[in-house]
Amino acid sequence: MDIKNLDRDLAALVDIKNKLSTLNYNDEEYDEIEEKLHDEEDNFLEKYGDYLEDALSDVHDEYCPDTDVLLPIAYLANKYEKGEKTENGMVKYNVGPQEGVIVEVDDYPGQLSRIALVPGPTRLVLNVQNKGQEVVWKAK
Repeated sequence: MDIKNLDRDLAALVDIKNKLSTLNYNDEEYDEIEEKLHDEEDNFLEKYGDYLEDALSDVHDEYCPDTDVLLPIAYLANKYEKGEKTENGMVKYNVGPQEGVIVEVDDYPGQLSRIALVPGPTRLVLNVQNKGQEVVWKAK
């Protein structure tokens, strides 16, 4: 797996999602950008779906075995924040605690928990209500 290409393609997908999140449904650009997003999601799944599904299965097995694994694009946040550039020039993205797919985490019963797919580097983060955020997988 070419991790640099994965991260680049995920970041491009995230940038489209961020652009779409700034528009309302009545905006004349909305439909065009939404269609572009769906096309890019399909391409992304074709290239990286199996690799990411394996990672998601491992994370689910370890943290939330009672929650079904979804397609990797389901774990995309609605909005990402751009952070600092890393030493290799990659932009590090972050997500808020309300982002990601809701999961039932065995170690945090009764706590609202979510898993999100984040680029820069490509990783899965676990957001746990009142506990913070933890990286539970990183692409290698």
